[in-house]
Amino acid sequence: MMMRGIRGATTVEENNEKEILHSTHELLNQMILHNHIDHDKVASVFISTTSDITEAFPAKALRHFKDWKFVPVMCMQELNVPGGLERCIRVMIHYNTACPQKDIQHIYLKNAVSLRPDLLNKE
Repeated sequence: MMMRGIRGATTVEENNEKEILHSTHELLNQMILHNHIDHDKVASVFISTTSDITEAFPAKALRHFKDWKFVPVMCMQELNVPGGLERCIRVMIHYNTACPQKDIQHIYLKNAVSLRPDLLNKE
């Protein structure tokens, strides 16, 4: 078993708490389901946002998942690169697994599908 990074990203239409938490919850749920993630094997979760997301900590969405109370999670701001995707939330789950890297399912939702079209439809 080794630690793998499971990536995901989504976007929000508006900078408001309800949409930020809903979109983050949706993304985390898909990442957990598609990768059969057991919370006890998660080392940590990093969540970044673009600078135009300021109305909520997206990490708060993780606390709505049963048994994820003790998983360390941290929010940070994404680099502000000209031409970068706006209103974007990115997630990196550090997960201990025997799953080969090629079988990890990275999840990109909404406008974030443009970030890694090469990883879509892996199933």
